[in-house]
Parts: sequence; structure tokens; C-alpha cells
Amino acid sequence: MRRIDAISIVLGVFVAGGLAYVALQLIGLDSQNAGIWSQVLLVVGLVGWVVTYAVRATGKNMTYHQQREAYEQAFFQKRLDELTPEELAKIQEEIEQEQKSQQ
Repeated sequence: MRRIDAISIVLGVFVAGGLAYVALQLIGLDSQNAGIWSQVLLVVGLVGWVVTYAVRATGKNMTYHQQREAYEQAFFQKRLDELTPEELAKIQEEIEQEQKSQQ
């Protein structure tokens, strides 16, 4: 994320809070109650965002993890493509021996 994106998000949150405050005043709440409820809305939004972030982080469903996984798969595929048929047969034989020894 670029700095300008972070600044835009912060400004958007402040504007949303201000708009919620004004909207709550327009529907008839006094300034104190409008302030309290606009803060409640912002806190609920923040907690919701943190929960979604935690779910993505624990599920490894984030851009960094996806990029790293794609890189690793491409790297191993390239290494596999570079192997000669004899080397592939030797590796396959070693894998089969390991599987037999584990059983």
C-alpha cells in the first residue's frame, strides 16, 4: 500500500465519521448523542475490519502469501523442467523407497 492510499483511507474514515454525525443530527438526535452514536459506528466498523484482517491472516489468504506460493510453485516447476529424464527417474526411485520404508 502506498502512502497516499493510507492517507486517503484515514481521510475517508474521518469524513465518514463526520457525515454520520451530521446525518444523526438531521434525523433528530442532539449533538451529544449524535457524537456518541457516530463513534459507536466507527468503532464497530474498525472492529469488523480487524476481524476480517485476522481471518485473512490466519487463513493465509493475503496477497503476500498468495504471491509467495505462486513464486515457489513457479520456482519448483522451473527446477523440475531443468532435470534430465535420468535425474527424474532417480528422484522418483528415492521417493518410492522412502514411502516403502515409512510403511
